[in-house]
Amino acid sequence: MAEIFVITREGERISLPLEPGKSVMETIRDAGIDEMLALCGGCCSCATCHVHVDAGFSSMLPSMSEDEDDLLDSSESRTEFSRLGCQIELREELDGMTVNIAPED
Repeated sequence: MAEIFVITREGERISLPLEPGKSVMETIRDAGIDEMLALCGGCCSCATCHVHVDAGFSSMLPSMSEDEDDLLDSSESRTEFSRLGCQIELREELDGMTVNIAPED
């Protein structure tokens, strides 16, 4: 079974099933991981689903939109691997990807 891995802010590594078509944010939120606030519900308007994507997978993701880039600019914990979880649609090729939930701003 395809899966993604989530590293919580406390460092716990959790395996979650990869469901193609579902976003990283939805996957984490639906698993009951409270650190994923997702206040806007996936509308790319709040940045509360900020994650750091494993470097080996970041090049496999679609380019970041201007809106996503602007929202991430407001984060003190932005890195070159920062993305909004609501903007990463899962597909089979992302099997094994690890994302770290970014520190809360």
